[in-house]
Amino acid sequence: MIRIVLDTNVLVSALLQPNSIPAEVLMLALSGHIQLCVSNDIFNEYDEVIRRPHLKRPPIVIEKTLSAIRKTAHWVKPKTRVEVCSDPDDNMFLECAGVARAHYLVTGNLRHFPDQWKNTRVIGPRELIEALIDEAD
Repeated sequence: MIRIVLDTNVLVSALLQPNSIPAEVLMLALSGHIQLCVSNDIFNEYDEVIRRPHLKRPPIVIEKTLSAIRKTAHWVKPKTRVEVCSDPDDNMFLECAGVARAHYLVTGNLRHFPDQWKNTRVIGPRELIEALIDEAD
């Protein structure tokens, strides 16, 4: 199964635009078609960010999203810290991807990440959908 790590910006985009490509990626992960990998640090960031008042997400949407992630995600505990990203807050996504042996780290901020981290390709949501289509053919 394809394993992915989702940057928080993809989760936020999915919640703000339910008919978007990021939403499609999230639904593929929550439905079990691909495996979402998370660490406690990532989940805590998801929780904090999607509760921000300016995002105006209804509490039920927030709770259902977090509950679905809690239940369906593959949880990992990175033991090694990295300092690779231009934004130090993004290093936790690489740490998770490394220990989870994720195939992809999916982000809307490609410039913050290297193109590849160990065996994980860093790509955008559209690129992930295209990769999944190519793999299915």
